[in-house]
Amino acid sequence: MNTVLGNIVLETIKDRRSVRKYQNQQIKDEELKMIIEAGIYAPTAKNDQPWHFTVIQNQKLIEHMNEEAKKSMQTSDVSWMREMGKNEKLNIFFHSPTVIVVSGRKTAISPLVDCCAAIQNMLLAAESMDIGTCWIGLAKFFFTNPKNIEKLNIPEGYQPYYAVSIGYKTSPNNKGPERNKNVVNYIK
Repeated sequence: MNTVLGNIVLETIKDRRSVRKYQNQQIKDEELKMIIEAGIYAPTAKNDQPWHFTVIQNQKLIEHMNEEAKKSMQTSDVSWMREMGKNEKLNIFFHSPTVIVVSGRKTAISPLVDCCAAIQNMLLAAESMDIGTCWIGLAKFFFTNPKNIEKLNIPEGYQPYYAVSIGYKTSPNNKGPERNKNVVNYIK
């Protein structure tokens, strides 16, 4: 094992943080391609590769997705989620210039897990280039309406799971919280 490379990977993992404030500038196409390529190289069950990536850089569509998600949040059974959806200042994508929706083929063996692995690869690749990202679970509220999904031109037979906001950071990452290291047991 190359210890230098191993250390770079581990440092990228440790340094990565969710970014919730982005510069207005769009990321470069070459950087976007490298981030998506990292997702494509994620591990999958039986090498199924069941993902589809929808890259959105149209700010009107991103804002529409935000508003529709917030409307759906307001119908939640969870009171804090309803209140969050009513917040006029909330932008679930944090005004990022790029959003990637990650969908999985419904007939795949393990599409959700595979797509999550792809997302993590993209998050780490972006961090290695000092590009900010945030895994957007609230995007699921946009996906609750089939008419919303149609607007994304996702191929037939795929289900959108999550989105990732991507953009240049406005400031360096803060130091992360201390990690609970008492989470391992060994059986030898």
